[in-house]
Amino acid sequence: MTVDAAGNLPGRGAWLHPDQQCLHEAIRRRAFVRALRVTGTPDTTAVVGYVSSLTDSSARLEKQVAKPMSTP
Repeated sequence: MTVDAAGNLPGRGAWLHPDQQCLHEAIRRRAFVRALRVTGTPDTTAVVGYVSSLTDSSARLEKQVAKPMSTP
């Protein structure tokens, strides 16, 4: 599988919330197999990596926003 964040690649696609919990549920329920109409177990490493990178970057942003700040 390939992650197409822009939605420009040809072919069948599947929508997934960029959330770790949604990703794990989709894998557990074999939603990719049904949505993409493939046989066997698809390789989800690219999707897992993409969602992990989004989660990591949002966690860093939350830490930056949560820092106490003072005014001079």
